This record gives sequence, structure tokens and C-alpha cells, in this order.
Amino acid sequence: MTEKILLVDDEEGIRTVLGIALADYGYEVLTAASGGEAVSVFRKQKPSIVLTDIKMPGMDGIQVLRKIKEESPDTEVIMITGHGDLELAIESLKCDATDFITKPINDDALEIALKRANEKIFLKAKMQEYTENLERLVEEKTRELLETERLAAVGQTVAGLAHAIKNVVSGLKGGAFVLEKGIQLDNQKYLLEGWEMIKGNLEKIGNMTLDLLNYSKDRVPDYQLCDLNQPAREVFDLMFQEARRRGVILEKDLDKELSKGWMDPDGIHRCILNLVTNAIDACTDISCVHGKGKMVAIRTRKIVGWAVVYEVEDNGCGMDTETREKIFEQFFSTKGSRGTGLGLMITKKIITEHGGKISCESQKGKGTRFLFRLPEKENPSDTEIR
Repeated sequence: MTEKILLVDDEEGIRTVLGIALADYGYEVLTAASGGEAVSVFRKQKPSIVLTDIKMPGMDGIQVLRKIKEESPDTEVIMITGHGDLELAIESLKCDATDFITKPINDDALEIALKRANEKIFLKAKMQEYTENLERLVEEKTRELLETERLAAVGQTVAGLAHAIKNVVSGLKGGAFVLEKGIQLDNQKYLLEGWEMIKGNLEKIGNMTLDLLNYSKDRVPDYQLCDLNQPAREVFDLMFQEARRRGVILEKDLDKELSKGWMDPDGIHRCILNLVTNAIDACTDISCVHGKGKMVAIRTRKIVGWAVVYEVEDNGCGMDTETREKIFEQFFSTKGSRGTGLGLMITKKIITEHGGKISCESQKGKGTRFLFRLPEKENPSDTEIR
């Protein structure tokens, strides 16, 4: 395809002579006798090079240059000047002209200017090609990386889930074995122990299924205006007797000055329950705690910038630094075969959905303290309430 060049000069003789020379160089030559006509031709034909005189009546060459660069920055514009127009030539270069040549036009100077213009066009095209290739390569590599990360996450999830299911199945098999022995030996104690083991693992399957469903869904909290102490109070009432049965003293210290606030009470109840259950387990994993009784405390308080802080603290077995850093990872559990690793995953997810933050402080052999904060919230919009 023949490259187009626009020649702009108010003198017909120059247009004719230069037009012949440019045609000999292999260009399709377009001509204009004024700046206004040049802009009109340029908009219709879109030539890659413009060769324009600087001094013309009406719209001069500098104005033509600025207009073309404004509409098409990649178009190369060569200026034609007289011997006394050096300042105008320099001004044109400041306006991003490709080059300038002086009258009378020397064939060698014209050829060099056209060569420079074509080199710039070639380099810009190559740069554009390289940029597009780089963008495409980055996009492809990004997709590959995301797919690799997705597959790794899927693999980690499947492995964790398989481990959790294996633990439950082992518990069911153990319960079935004890129950079977009870039947064979007509032993009431074995029958009751086996059935309790099976019941416990069936409950674990149900809870694990609900946890997985909750974790897999992106959900908006079911905001309600309620007593911020309510979830903590309900968990205390629910777990008091269970803690006592396991030799743990469950205490509560709820801030009576807390006002009502917007939250998902069921979700926050679930978070506190998970933390209290873990705390009771941590206490029953050791025979005594620093010579004192085993204790778990549920607390609430108000701090500046947050609606409420919930705190669950125990004086149980505690965690070392390595363990503490992993507790919110998928399917990580400190309970061995007794745990699924889903509890803290769900807890963190619910708190994050509320816009809150959770943290943990723990020392091996000295106990653990979990704190999570919920932000102050005005009446949520209809898009936030389901």
C-alpha cells in the first residue's frame, strides 16, 4: 500500500515541483493551498507524513502543526522554512515537529528529513507492537498464575477436606466397633459409649457441612439492630453447664454501658461460640493450669472507633508462635483428629464480612486470648440488609 504524504504550501509552483519529487520517492501525494484546507484534507485522508510551509496567510504552518498533533500525535510533520525563519523553525520543533528544511529545498535535505520521519514511524510501530505483545504476554502469564494459584488452592482445600472427613470416618468406625462389641458382649457400658461416639461424629458431620456451605458463599450479614451483649450472653448460657461438666469455670464480664448496634446476631453468636468451644478444649487438654482452676472468660467492651470488642480468654495449653501464625489457614487444627480446622476459618470470614478485625495472643502453657472488633455502623442500606 502506497504511503500518503500531505504537502501544504500557498505557492502553486512549489506544490507542483515538490509534488513531483515526492511522487518519485514513491508517495501518494495530497496537496493543500492553505492551513484550513490542510486540516480538512488531513482529517479525511489521514496521511502518515505532513510537509508544510511555516509562513502562510490565515492559518500558518505552526497552527497546522499544533492542530494535527492535537488530533494525531503519531503523525510526522516536517516544516518548510525560509532562511530568516530560524526562530519559527525552533518553535516548531518545540511543538513536536519531526524536522525542518529550508528554501530553496535541497533534494538531499528533503530525502534525509523524509528518512527521519519514516524511521520514527517505523520505531513507533515497532514500539506499539512490542507493547501489545508485552501486554498480551503479561495477560497470559497472569492468567496462568491465577489458574495455578486456583488449582493449588483447590488442591489444598481438597486435601484439608479429605483429612477432616477421614477424622470423622475414623471416629464413626471407632464408635461402631465399640457399639458392636457392646452387642456381642451384651455390655450396656460399651453400647452407651459406642452410641455416644457415633452421635458425636454425626453431629460433627452436620456442623462441618454447614461450615463448608457458609464458607463457600459470599454473603452479606443479616444486619439487625440489637443488644451488642446479646450474642456473648447467649453463648455463656449455652456453654456454662458443658464447661462445668468438663471441669472448666466459665465467666462473663459484659460491659453494661454498651448501646445497641447493627450486626448479624446469629453470625456473631457463631463466632463467639467457636472461640469459647476452642477455649474449653484448650483447658481440658491439660490436667491443671498453673496450680489454678481451668478458666474461660467472655468479655465485651467499647473502645474508640469501634462499636464493640468481644474477647474470649483461657488459661489453657496455649500455642507457640508457629502454631499461632497458622490458625486461620484452611483446615488447620490444633486438635488433631478431633478437629476439622473449619471453626476459625468461618469465624474470620464472618468477622471480615462485618468489616471487623480479629487477633490472637497466646503463649505455650500460659493460655490464649482472642479479640475481635466490629465497626460502628449506621442503619445499613437496603443493599446491605437481606
